[in-house]
Amino acid sequence: MKPFLAHPFDSDRLHEECGIFGAIGVADASNFVALGLHALQHRGQEAGGIVAHDPESGFNSAHRFGYVRDNFTKAEVMATLPGPLAIGHVRYSTAGTKAATAIRDVQPFFGEFHMGGCAIAHNGNITNAAALRRELIERGSIFQSSSDSECIIHLMARSIQRNIPERMKDALRRIEGAFSVIAMTRTKLIGVRDPLGVRPLVLGKVGDDGFVLASETCALDIIGAEFIREIEPGEMVVISRGEVESSRPFGPSKGRFCIFEHVYFSRPDSIIGGRSVYETRRQIGVELAREAPIEADLVCPVPDSGTPAAIGFAQESGIPYGMGIIRNQYMGRTFIEPTEQIRNMGVRLKLNVNRSLIAGKRVVLVDDSVVRGTTSRKIKDMILDAGAAEVHFRIASPPTAWPCFYGVDTPDRDKLLAANMTPEEMRDWIGVNSLAFVSLDGLYRAVGEAQGRNNACPQYCDACFSGDYPVAPFDQLERGFRMKAGSETAMNEAAE
Repeated sequence: MKPFLAHPFDSDRLHEECGIFGAIGVADASNFVALGLHALQHRGQEAGGIVAHDPESGFNSAHRFGYVRDNFTKAEVMATLPGPLAIGHVRYSTAGTKAATAIRDVQPFFGEFHMGGCAIAHNGNITNAAALRRELIERGSIFQSSSDSECIIHLMARSIQRNIPERMKDALRRIEGAFSVIAMTRTKLIGVRDPLGVRPLVLGKVGDDGFVLASETCALDIIGAEFIREIEPGEMVVISRGEVESSRPFGPSKGRFCIFEHVYFSRPDSIIGGRSVYETRRQIGVELAREAPIEADLVCPVPDSGTPAAIGFAQESGIPYGMGIIRNQYMGRTFIEPTEQIRNMGVRLKLNVNRSLIAGKRVVLVDDSVVRGTTSRKIKDMILDAGAAEVHFRIASPPTAWPCFYGVDTPDRDKLLAANMTPEEMRDWIGVNSLAFVSLDGLYRAVGEAQGRNNACPQYCDACFSGDYPVAPFDQLERGFRMKAGSETAMNEAAE
């Protein structure tokens, strides 16, 4: 077995992708966008940006590092973004320069064409971006950022179509991978999902003539918008003058939505596919209790993402539920690490054990996932230090054994614990009395697929668990990534 070492402050999570939001037909649309981005902050805390259009002053933009609350709640900033049309983006870098983001990498991106300007915000990852970038540079394009999303603007610039929506269709037909895109012209708000619908996008209505597009329904709630529907896989909507026009630029397609949105990424108060994310996560806990029962005294969530599954596990198993671990809500992601002593405290700065509840008990810890396993080991140590008699881990997702190339920042495969160890070896390495993951079929049942996973034609993208990639990660294959045997044949058959 390979040793797994990580910095004590590594989050040991699959990091959020990005959040996008757009509004049209409302006064001061940028204020609506700022509120929507605040609701989507869990999808990206690195940076954010807003572009707005006003008939008198034209396009205006603001891009900032950090949280929405620290940048887009200031009157002097919002006053620079007037107009009835705006889009925004919160970023966690999944492509481009990580850990050294430049302000030029922060979306939305803007391009000026002879028929007018266009700004775009993209959630997802373009799996052939490197090849497209080489081709575009050879043909004279000059890139300003390291982001894969900038390829869309350059491809639009080379299209011969006469209007921006048609140019966008041309550009997106060249792109592989996952994309939910919100774009704006001087008069139109545009939303598009890739043919597989890997990343989410929803449509809402606000006021008499206003419409909004957002990554999740929770962003509609914050502005009091009415949820209309999800944008369908492979669909483009163009909104102007209070009307929504729909088209299918990619032809018929069958969706493969990211199943990890149900497990972790989406906020629990969002609705996906007509299902409450909270209820789905609670049901995962129910499936876990059925698949991996255990005799214990207490069920505790690893906060906060493990909470709904822990509630479901406790309800199904009959084991009492308790908040055995308390999260420090004020630490944030920008905590200063001034000394080696402080750094070595690791997760203790984020989490603290409720000793009076834990002492002497057989504890079931429920978490959403195990990535590197380093945080799991630290939490186990904290629980034992508090006097627990036994520690059992139950994980509300199958083993994460494959990296995601569709908009999630995942460690390389050799750093994923499940790619290098059996579940028994993982249990011994983490040092717990037992370890169990929900099965892939159990996860599918929890999201509403009563018969489980259709192995011949999976209903979701579950590549991080199964290694079955719905779209070949072309750039990664060029770099030497090895897919699971038979994957390319399966993808070709699915395409046919």
